[in-house]
Amino acid sequence: MQQNVGMKCLAMPRVQSYRDLIVWQKSVELVLEIYRATQNFPKAETYGLVSQLRRAAVSVPSNIVEGTRDYPLANTSNF
Repeated sequence: MQQNVGMKCLAMPRVQSYRDLIVWQKSVELVLEIYRATQNFPKAETYGLVSQLRRAAVSVPSNIVEGTRDYPLANTSNF
């Protein structure tokens, strides 16, 4: 029985820091986009919707960083 027929094996780049993770980089871009988009919201929404959107956006990269503290990235090659 043949396995992995037609599938390419891609070498994973070595990740030394959460900053190397594409998902973290994209999440930081999301934060910047959310901040830009909410600049033009009505002042009445400053402490409501604007605050909620910004906090939610910032939580994504923050949670990624927090998760990498518990699981060292350099050791992921074992799995």
